[in-house]
Amino acid sequence: MQHQEDDEILVPHSDFPEGPQPMEVAQAESMSTVEAPIVDDPPSGRFTWTIENFSRVTKKLYSDIFYVGGYKWRILIFPKGNNVDHLSMYLDVADSTTLPYGWSRYAQFSLTIVNQIHNKYSIRKETQHQFNARESDWGFTNFMPLAELYDPGRGYLVNDTCIVEADVAVRKVIDYWSHDSKKETGFVGLKNQGATCYMNSLLQTLYHIPYFRKAVYHMPTTENDMPSGSIPLALQSLFYKLQYSDTSVATKELTKSFGWDTYDSFMQHDVQELNRVLCEKLEDKMKGTVVEGTIQQLFEGHHMNYIECINVDYKSTRKESFYDLQLDVKGCRDVYASFDKYVEVERLEGDNKYHAEQYGLQDAKKGVLFIDFPPVLQLQLKRFEYDFMRDTMVKINDRYEFPLQLDLDRDNGKYLSPEADRSIRNLYTLHSVLVHSGGVHGGHYYAYIRPTLSNQWFKFDDERVTKEDMKRALEEQYGGEEELPHTNPGFNNSPFKFTKYSNAYMLVYIRESDKDKIICNVDEKDIAEHLRIRLKKEQEEKELKRKEKAEAHLYTIIKVARDEDLLEQIGKDIFFDLVDHDKVRSFRIQKQMSFLSFKEEVAREFDIPVQCQRFWLWAKRQNHTYRPNRPLTPQEEAQSVGQLREISNKANSAELKLFLEVERGQDLRSIPPPEKSKEEFFLFFKLYDPSKEELRYVGRLFVKSSGRPMDILMKLNEMAGFAPDEEIELFEEIKFEPHVMCEKVDKKATFRTSQLEDGDIICLQKSSQVRSNEPYRYPDVPSFLEYVHNRQVVRFRFLEKPKEDEFCLELSKVHNYDDVVERVAQHLGLNDPSKIRLTSHNCYSQQPKPQPIKYRGAEHLSDMLVHYNQTSDILYYEVLDIPLPELQGLKTLKIAFHHAIKDEVVIHTIRLPKQSTVEDVIKDLKSKVDLSQPDAELRLLEVFYHKIYKIFPLNERIENINDQYWTLRAEEIPEEEKNLGPQDRLIHVYHFMKDAAQNQAVQNFGDPFFLVIREGETLAEVKLRIQKKLQVPDEEFSKWKFAFLSLGRPEYLQDSDIVSTRFQRRDIYGAWEQYLGLEHTDHAPKRSYAANQARHTFEKPVKIYN
Repeated sequence: MQHQEDDEILVPHSDFPEGPQPMEVAQAESMSTVEAPIVDDPPSGRFTWTIENFSRVTKKLYSDIFYVGGYKWRILIFPKGNNVDHLSMYLDVADSTTLPYGWSRYAQFSLTIVNQIHNKYSIRKETQHQFNARESDWGFTNFMPLAELYDPGRGYLVNDTCIVEADVAVRKVIDYWSHDSKKETGFVGLKNQGATCYMNSLLQTLYHIPYFRKAVYHMPTTENDMPSGSIPLALQSLFYKLQYSDTSVATKELTKSFGWDTYDSFMQHDVQELNRVLCEKLEDKMKGTVVEGTIQQLFEGHHMNYIECINVDYKSTRKESFYDLQLDVKGCRDVYASFDKYVEVERLEGDNKYHAEQYGLQDAKKGVLFIDFPPVLQLQLKRFEYDFMRDTMVKINDRYEFPLQLDLDRDNGKYLSPEADRSIRNLYTLHSVLVHSGGVHGGHYYAYIRPTLSNQWFKFDDERVTKEDMKRALEEQYGGEEELPHTNPGFNNSPFKFTKYSNAYMLVYIRESDKDKIICNVDEKDIAEHLRIRLKKEQEEKELKRKEKAEAHLYTIIKVARDEDLLEQIGKDIFFDLVDHDKVRSFRIQKQMSFLSFKEEVAREFDIPVQCQRFWLWAKRQNHTYRPNRPLTPQEEAQSVGQLREISNKANSAELKLFLEVERGQDLRSIPPPEKSKEEFFLFFKLYDPSKEELRYVGRLFVKSSGRPMDILMKLNEMAGFAPDEEIELFEEIKFEPHVMCEKVDKKATFRTSQLEDGDIICLQKSSQVRSNEPYRYPDVPSFLEYVHNRQVVRFRFLEKPKEDEFCLELSKVHNYDDVVERVAQHLGLNDPSKIRLTSHNCYSQQPKPQPIKYRGAEHLSDMLVHYNQTSDILYYEVLDIPLPELQGLKTLKIAFHHAIKDEVVIHTIRLPKQSTVEDVIKDLKSKVDLSQPDAELRLLEVFYHKIYKIFPLNERIENINDQYWTLRAEEIPEEEKNLGPQDRLIHVYHFMKDAAQNQAVQNFGDPFFLVIREGETLAEVKLRIQKKLQVPDEEFSKWKFAFLSLGRPEYLQDSDIVSTRFQRRDIYGAWEQYLGLEHTDHAPKRSYAANQARHTFEKPVKIYN
């Protein structure tokens, strides 16, 4: 599974089918710290790129080439985003187009945008990738929001200069494809289905527990079961193939059998859920069979939850079973430390006393102890956890050790409960290590297993199985960091550390005393007869297919089209040309067979004597139509099939396409075809009926080149089933790409004058219909063919439900913008089509494009459906409350209004013309909000991550305000701020707490606010005002601490400190960098509002008004 945090990776050139685009900015504008290639080149290095005049770069920009690990690299950056509103940045193999076929290289790398004010705010992202010709660049499409990058106060862009750093470490990579796992190791791998990465490592682990495999083989299944509908059969089939196949095995049947047959189902679950789903379903299916209870015997252990009172004799216990244990990684150095934490005793006292039945509230201790451990112990390491501060999942890559032998009886059995059976020795040996490499949003999974518990480990990485040593399976999977030396004087020499992104997330241990029972022999006799027969048959079919593939070069496919096919297809499957060759009878013929022998096979197949067969070759014409071109000559028919294919086919296809002409006598028996002279043309005829809008094939004729259509009208009327004297019109179907060409044929002119030839198509219809007063939609052949060529069924989806088709409309590709919205409005029963807004579909992400289609912003429907070089049939719609042209002149802002007295936040959607100013916004808001007094003044603030970044000046134009990344907050200006004395200061006050998980880093939360501090005022006085403002009860407020924070470092204040002495800086830049911090715990419920602002929590109750 290709991955990156925040779904950031996208190989940029897949979006640009025409390859790299010409740069608009001269390369000379970028300076680099690396000038010349280094001869003694280290496997790792850092490259710094300083980009001047950054905001002027509109397209994309490549850095100079730099060398690491003997390879040429460069950075590719999209300063305005690669079709997203984020900066996009990638590492690119500079010479990928000139490298030899099949090249590949593996690198671990990080890309950084340097914060030129505070280095600690630099943004760094790292990943690893196997670069090859198909993916010669890799990186982050959503590196950072453009709004943050271009904000001059943030420090990423100073004097319009941006500094980028790349740290690259090149890793050795082994030749992937030439490796034969079965030959090298005796084992085979599992194919990766795209999203099933973690499943493969789990299945290999379960397969290599022989007792489990044996039980799966002994589950009753019958020959009538289908693997995709029966988990037992699918697993039996998979295990059988792993045991006996020579090449890697597919898992599709198994994922189908338990209903996880989409990419989504894997994205939404994790390996632990998969393990549970599988085991529960198997346990269920084993009930009432000879193997009932196997899952419990192998994997089930029990623990006891207890609460014991300290001062009275009362104890409550509850026994629970487990199939796996979740162990903490964070804050634990190894497995033993996690077990210590697992059984840690918690004291219930103070506010948290325990209510013991007859004794009331009591001090108590609470904990867990183990009654018994299972023979196979599965430990899930909690490498992924939810970070409340950042409201997101994070991966913990800390170093965490696990032993080869695990003794759970240590320290006199401190993990065991009093009733545990002490005669069982809980000494375990490590059997497998499941590894995850990468970040939270994906990555790669593989497993290290020692199937027989010998010293030989094997790595199971999807298709590939390799022998590995113990160090690789154990120590290298502990995680943590490794430091990469780089001995290069040309580089910036601070050492760089790479987090080890590959580390263990699940361990399987087997109890020493049970290992002989569990690592048992499994052979053919354990496998049901019907299963052996079925799987051998499958293997044979696979072998046959493989053989066919291997011998394909000895055969030719001959596709034979006949009148019957034309009759069947024209007007149903196809309208243009004559036949879809994929739907005609095909023959697989050895190339050395003579064509005459092939004719005998055709005679048997179609019951047409050899002498009655005449074959025509097809030809592609210059106008892209495909028509019968000429009959085979007797000399050609005397050749072999292989030689004939060479003649017919300059286009190198392995197929030979023929049209079989068969002439019928009076009794409809086939007769030998008459000689064809040069003066005769072979024409095909279609009939069009406008009343039914129907086109069908009516037959073919030989006509003399000097003859005229008038001479054959009776014959044509007979073919069409018309009266002999019916007047008809004729049209020649000339071509249909890129547009339809269909012209009237002059009935009085000769066929030669009309430039007709072999293989041409004539469409006929009654003349009366062409001139008719009937309101036919498509009265003649050209208008009907035009309609068919352009018709397009579009699937419409409601923008807020982008996964569900709501309705389909048949439209035309040449419909203009107004036609399309009119049809949609009509379908929805709306009388104003201008209130419909459409959004195109992104074929790569399968999502709506981020920007809707502007009013009349696309000329034709075909333009709305195209995404780069792909065409979709999906459009998204929404119904606006005002016409789109009007809305486009407006700017919509979401503003959170904080009430001065009431404890509430109300969110208003403000719509104003783009040229309006902040003053206009405030005026509009005043008419909508509930003010504390009629003449209250308002101000507009930008709040981001619980800090105030700016007060908007009243004259600022609103079209440049971006409310996508930060909250816009409106509030009344307090009276005290309106008349500041010369010594008074307006300071920022923020809530904060320290995050134990992140080295006590300061984390802000809640609502930031301004406060006036007076000259000489003490902290004690300021505190009283803050308590009153926030209305915090005394008991709670007494626990709060107060600090002056500068650049994120708290300096705690005493009640007697004079607050104003701390806030001496006058310059307004970075006002948020100095603030008064209120340290306390965050009691606010985690609430998110508005999709794009899910990161902000409010402490006041939120109402939304649109």
